[in-house]
Amino acid sequence: MKILIVDDSRFTQKIEGNLLKKNMPNSEIYYASNGEEGLEKYKELEPDFAIIDLLMPGMSGLELIKKIKEYDEKATLIVVSADVQEKVREEVDSLGTNGFINKPLNEEKVAEILKCVGV
Repeated sequence: MKILIVDDSRFTQKIEGNLLKKNMPNSEIYYASNGEEGLEKYKELEPDFAIIDLLMPGMSGLELIKKIKEYDEKATLIVVSADVQEKVREEVDSLGTNGFINKPLNEEKVAEILKCVGV
């Protein structure tokens, strides 16, 4: 299973990647540090699902979600963000994402992600 993590924090990428690898040892984890790179890697890799942060420099996570959905309307996208405003959650839901998980990620939240993507 190919997983793309899009987050501008290398530290967060490492934590999320390690937690996912621990729960899905046969998965291939790829990383992007901003929305532009995330879109490029999504098109190149066509991952089984992507985990996207909302607050990033340049192209935001919301904009990235819109662009990925234009490219692949069946894309499986999970938002992992510290932004917990109800308005933001509603916008994310309206874009057709598969889940919204609050940062920081932990074992319990990884189980939630796996449930969201049907693993």
